[in-house]
Amino acid sequence: MKFKLEKTTKTGARVGQITTAHGVIETPAFVPVATQAAFKGVPPEAAKAAGTQVIFANTFHLHLSPGEKVVKAAGGVHKFMNWSGPIMTDSGGFQVFSLGAAYGQGVSKVATSKPEADFRRFTHLLAGSDADENLLPVSSLGRAGDAEKNISSPSGSLVKIDDDGVDFRSPRDGSLHRLTPESSIAIQHDLGADIILAFDECTTPQAPHEYQVEALRRTDAWAKRSLAEHERLGGEQALYGIVQGGRFPDLRTASARATAALNFAGFAIGGSFNKEDIGAVVELVNAELPPDRPRHLLGIGEIEDIFAGVAAGVDTLDCVTPTRLGRHGTVETKAGRLNLISSKLASDFAPIEADCQCHTCQNYSRAYLSHLCRSREMLSTTLASIHNLHFYAELMKGIRQAIRDDRFTDFQTDFLESYL
Repeated sequence: MKFKLEKTTKTGARVGQITTAHGVIETPAFVPVATQAAFKGVPPEAAKAAGTQVIFANTFHLHLSPGEKVVKAAGGVHKFMNWSGPIMTDSGGFQVFSLGAAYGQGVSKVATSKPEADFRRFTHLLAGSDADENLLPVSSLGRAGDAEKNISSPSGSLVKIDDDGVDFRSPRDGSLHRLTPESSIAIQHDLGADIILAFDECTTPQAPHEYQVEALRRTDAWAKRSLAEHERLGGEQALYGIVQGGRFPDLRTASARATAALNFAGFAIGGSFNKEDIGAVVELVNAELPPDRPRHLLGIGEIEDIFAGVAAGVDTLDCVTPTRLGRHGTVETKAGRLNLISSKLASDFAPIEADCQCHTCQNYSRAYLSHLCRSREMLSTTLASIHNLHFYAELMKGIRQAIRDDRFTDFQTDFLESYL
């Protein structure tokens, strides 16, 4: 993998190219998620035609089915799913979160409320004051628990976390599995994605500082083990390290510094944080990361959050949002989201957006799409998701051009005023 920066604005937004064995990614880029090596309801060739450059597949789920050995025997995930472009895979760390601390709790890795104290801490750090005085390197962070293996198993969860790795039960059939930094990297090597991620522990935003310290220590140790296994296995894949630390600026900075010191090809910024602080978190972290390597923001897909991440200097972002919205009858427009299920659209024969060049808008009306949604026809998911994928691709294209033209801030303001 090669990364070339074309331009960086004074505010930090930047445009460039990531070159992989399967093509060039023009950045900033949105990375739609194809969890099981498949988009929900959209053939890969249709996603490509909609403007999708790069996709994100899920290591955890592909390990459970069909298994990485099957994918490898098929020639790797590219051939297995008939996708010729670049592919990223995660490490399984998010599934540790979703099956562990978040299991049955109704919590996300992005919180929607923000304690005032955390806001003050972020603004204090970003003001360039004496923030460094209270920051410690990850290696010096004190042990949070006295359990022999630091085992953590929230009530009702399907995982047990210790310093070596994670035991988890499959949500498919309840079978027991073990995931470690070494096995995560080995699985990703077998899958054959262009960009892979180090194994980490993603925590809930509600986790206290004490537990975040414990999780961060594991993430730091696992990063080194992931890198060592990746180098042992060899190959041309690019390995990204992951910055964690939750909603605590001191831990975020410590994690960024520790991760930046390792020989990763790029970096990913993980949850968890408060929604209102996404931009501040990314800015804080990116100040510690080397500018000559790409930065990925994990699991972010709301339009306003994409702008916040790009403004703070990320190069790629991934999320399930386009296809998740599509299969629930919602499409993106420059004037905001449109609910296709609404009976108000029953006789609206205009396309979703008049100036949209996607396959859906060029061939189908709102009335027809509304009919499909209300009739629960599977085709509704496909057509709505194709439009949403195109919308995101065009948004990122507009962002890239705005950065080149020194008008990113104006583009962001104008777009969000219309969209929100």
